[in-house]
Amino acid sequence: MHPPVRLVAIDIDGTLLPTFSQNISPRNAEALRAAQRAGVTVAIATGRRTAYTAPLLQGLGLRADMPLITSNGAVTRTLGGDPLDRSHLKASVARELCQLLRPFGTLVFTFDTVGRGELVLEDMEQAHQRIELWVEANRNAIEVVRPLENALPDGNDPIQGMVTGGVERMRQAEQALKSSPLSQFCEAVRTEYPARDLSIVDLLPPGVSKGWALERLATRLGVDRKETMAIGDNWNDVNMLEWAGQAVLMGNAAQDLRTMAKTNGWKQAPPNDEDGVAITLERALSRLSSATV
Repeated sequence: MHPPVRLVAIDIDGTLLPTFSQNISPRNAEALRAAQRAGVTVAIATGRRTAYTAPLLQGLGLRADMPLITSNGAVTRTLGGDPLDRSHLKASVARELCQLLRPFGTLVFTFDTVGRGELVLEDMEQAHQRIELWVEANRNAIEVVRPLENALPDGNDPIQGMVTGGVERMRQAEQALKSSPLSQFCEAVRTEYPARDLSIVDLLPPGVSKGWALERLATRLGVDRKETMAIGDNWNDVNMLEWAGQAVLMGNAAQDLRTMAKTNGWKQAPPNDEDGVAITLERALSRLSSATV
């Protein structure tokens, strides 16, 4: 029997958001508010950067101190903008990653700044072909630098990088990195969208992941892992699902992940298009209410 949930970390894309939508459903939004009213700390845990995350949550009546774990764990801030935690990838490592991974797909580096230059890439046309919606949504933050290494002098450390392209090609990129000496200086975290033949390999400081950031947040809050729930749908959620004492995989996750869920004893929620997050939180709050009666 699990103890009542005190902290829940929720992924965004494929989890909190419906497919093909950038608006949180009314039922999911109300479930987030209800959890906060019940005293549960609701955290977002996403591969998105902070500036691409916070606007989704504005106007929903959520607490300003709500933690946002962004850039796959590299940055943690509150919804109100207060900094909590941050890691950097060394610029010298990022330059070498350019040489290694450029042949595989579009490379982007993210800096913890605001406005143009927050995202740096070297080929806008190539990026637009591969990740058109992302480019359009982030155009005001993108700066083009050729070669990309020129944006990475010593001391100008990014918080993360990513290489993106087709699913099979990104699996090859991930393997190339893992077989390289650079693997000891960089963490690779893969996200896949097979229906679109799109994959992203995030390049993070060593040891950094959503799970790493969630553990640090729980420690900050004095919450035990057994009292922590994580809800996600993709490969970049695996670390936090493994760390949390109460792991929930979305019903729309890939078959390989659903098989992993059965092996690991993770619960399965309804799909994102059926408000699976809300249903999961409603059940957790019902148990919490019963425990306090």
